Amino acid sequence: MVRVTLDSITKRFGDFEALKRVSLEISDKEFMALLGPSGSGKSTLLYTIAGIYRPTSGRIYFDGRDVTDVPPKDRNVGLVFQNWALYPHMKVFDNIAFPLELRKAPKDEIARKVREVAEMLRIENLLDRYPWQLSGGQQQRVAIARALVKEPDVLLLDEPLSNLDALLRLEVRAELKRLQKELGITAVYVTHDQAEALAMADRIAVIKEGVILQVGTPDDVYYRPKYRFVGGFLGSPPMNFVEAEIEGPYLNVYGSVIPVPAQYRETVERLGVTEVILGFRPHDAEVVKGKAEGLAGTVYSFEPLGREQIVTVSVNGAFVKVFAPEGEHFSFGEPVTVKLREDRIVLFDKKSEKALEFLGD
Repeated sequence: MVRVTLDSITKRFGDFEALKRVSLEISDKEFMALLGPSGSGKSTLLYTIAGIYRPTSGRIYFDGRDVTDVPPKDRNVGLVFQNWALYPHMKVFDNIAFPLELRKAPKDEIARKVREVAEMLRIENLLDRYPWQLSGGQQQRVAIARALVKEPDVLLLDEPLSNLDALLRLEVRAELKRLQKELGITAVYVTHDQAEALAMADRIAVIKEGVILQVGTPDDVYYRPKYRFVGGFLGSPPMNFVEAEIEGPYLNVYGSVIPVPAQYRETVERLGVTEVILGFRPHDAEVVKGKAEGLAGTVYSFEPLGREQIVTVSVNGAFVKVFAPEGEHFSFGEPVTVKLREDRIVLFDKKSEKALEFLGD
């Protein structure tokens, strides 16, 4: 397995700049997720690693070896597409064996490797079927098996689960993560689904408009977002944001006054900022009835979700969402206070929308 290094990768299609000086280090045996909205450049970056796209500028290294000009067939990468791309006229066995046939591997070696990888993915009983005879989940396993059978140095996956239903997606997601760890393979996984990225990846690279905004562990990007965009893209519901003014040791949020969080007091004083955006996760706050220290508001709506509910609170016209226990009852328009967990508050610069702790970077 290999370490993948991307050094200042830029990719243009005519006048459109899809990637803008992207640098990223993917460690040996790491599961890296490229997360971003549609059109952010994540698939372009994946195909650049694969060699399908050649960067306009910048270099790509596998274990220190420059592969920028090496064709895809000589990079030893396994690629799994969103639409699976199985050959309908070929049986499952032949679909999986195809990369080995191209290499002109001995027939006995092909048979052995196909059966090994089929057993690993629990599709050994499907080898004599055609793709049209399989369910979506089975077809996806065949596509993954085809990518793994040639024992690639890097496994590249382009939204491989997006065509599966929700329950099957959870099942295949768990299997894929287990396989990657068992095989010790370097994997790069493209997705727009933040839940997939958080659940599967060792680290996540969040991409927007061809720029990597933040790279970190799932906990890093979830609890310490570098930009407002990152906080708003991850989480269901996503991070809440309200504007606030700094008045000495306090934050004034639409008339509600709360202390500046302890972890920000020195930073706020050093930077001299007066206007910020306060961010907090829905599960890092609680809704209490009546008046208390926190953000005063009224109940706008509530959505039961079984063991919990999401309460939407209007704070002087700004809406925030907070989780509340299932048994608690609320009324529309009822006065409440949103109490925040101080150590989980994130303050962003209002102009740059960058978290204050990263402003010096």
